[in-house]
Amino acid sequence: MRCVTYAGETVITTDDVAASLIELTAAVAKEGQAEAVSIPIVTDDKKVAQAELVIGVGNDVLSAPLEWHDEEPDFSHAAAELKDHRLFPRPNLRAVEPASTSDEEPFDYDFDQPTQA
Repeated sequence: MRCVTYAGETVITTDDVAASLIELTAAVAKEGQAEAVSIPIVTDDKKVAQAELVIGVGNDVLSAPLEWHDEEPDFSHAAAELKDHRLFPRPNLRAVEPASTSDEEPFDYDFDQPTQA
């Protein structure tokens, strides 16, 4: 579990939500934007609630470890939603040529020649 500090307030959430929030906050700030997001938290009386935050430019977010002895809630759906955000960093994809087999013949077609019926 992690403590997330934002605007002088601290909330408790899961590791995956905190990590996703930090990555998304940095990505949104890099684009010079700000976005409103909602994350699940655990309140002081151990109840699940929602926290609303504005992340991005001018909004500092700090995530720190927290000693937690209770059962961890499953907030994986919230982490997935943060990762689905349009600005969330994604690994670069690169095109790869498929490996050819020896029994395949190369495709050779002259596009300048008219086809014969």
